Amino acid sequence: MQAELKSFGLSEAASRVYQALLRNPEAPAADLSAELDLSRGEVRSAYQELTRLSLLRSSWDDPLTMRPVIPELGLKALLAHREAELLAHRQEVERAQAAFEVVRAESASGRRFTQTEDLVGVDAIRDRLAELGARTRSQVLAFIPGGGQSESARRSSRPLDEELLLRGVELRTIFLDSVRNHQPTTDYARWLGERGGQVRTVPSLPMRMIVVDREAAIVPLDPERSDTATVLYGKGAIAAMCALFDLVWSGATPLGDTRSRDRNGLSGQHYALLRILHQGDTDVVAARKLGISERTVRRLISEVMDLLEARSRFQAGARAAELSWLH
Repeated sequence: MQAELKSFGLSEAASRVYQALLRNPEAPAADLSAELDLSRGEVRSAYQELTRLSLLRSSWDDPLTMRPVIPELGLKALLAHREAELLAHRQEVERAQAAFEVVRAESASGRRFTQTEDLVGVDAIRDRLAELGARTRSQVLAFIPGGGQSESARRSSRPLDEELLLRGVELRTIFLDSVRNHQPTTDYARWLGERGGQVRTVPSLPMRMIVVDREAAIVPLDPERSDTATVLYGKGAIAAMCALFDLVWSGATPLGDTRSRDRNGLSGQHYALLRILHQGDTDVVAARKLGISERTVRRLISEVMDLLEARSRFQAGARAAELSWLH
């Protein structure tokens, strides 16, 4: 069933191409030309029109490939613009609203919602996050490991975070302490705080995790890879994820607060590093888990050895265990 999208300002060809891409985001332009009985020039013009209207975007996996923006974001944004522009013509706006609902239902009908849902590829993960965000009613909880966030990660997160906060959704985010030394990430965190988001930091995080409305959670399929994830449903699993988040949140430091050292002269980062090294992990693994450089790992180890008056890492570990610093 084809929905009428001309109320959004789309031509007939662009409307048909967009809905075809929603059904099959991987479809080559040549296949669309044959499937929709359009010339290659018409398909090319439709791509240009959809890109101009922000209904197509570059793939995160392959920037040369264009993918459709899901209706919950793309069409909804256009709808808001049309409502403001055509306030005096309610009948036209109502037709656009009806078209949006048809496309959203058609897009959702092809997706299966089970107790677990595996996602492969950055595009699939980001699209699912955007869809869950569009459906969020009250709260988002997030563990964001990895230290300073890349420009592309910040750029892709900003529109969704802003839309959530404008709707009054409670947004709680926990970064690693190391982001305090990465100005672009701290600027982004402060931007969240200025709009009502809550940001705290901890020395280490168990994994990347996002919990939506305490009903669904996105976690890695493989902690070593950023291009796979799974969506978890079910009261038991989500309750455990929320309990973990609440525990870490209660001990985290608000971003605006200064990190302090305890009476032993150590920071939370020192203790986290001691526990990681006690598990037998290398400096490389410790650096990745704490979101810091190997050079910083070596500096922290040197500080601990000086405080313990130890001549080797082994001796420092033994003394830290005697002092119960590893617990």
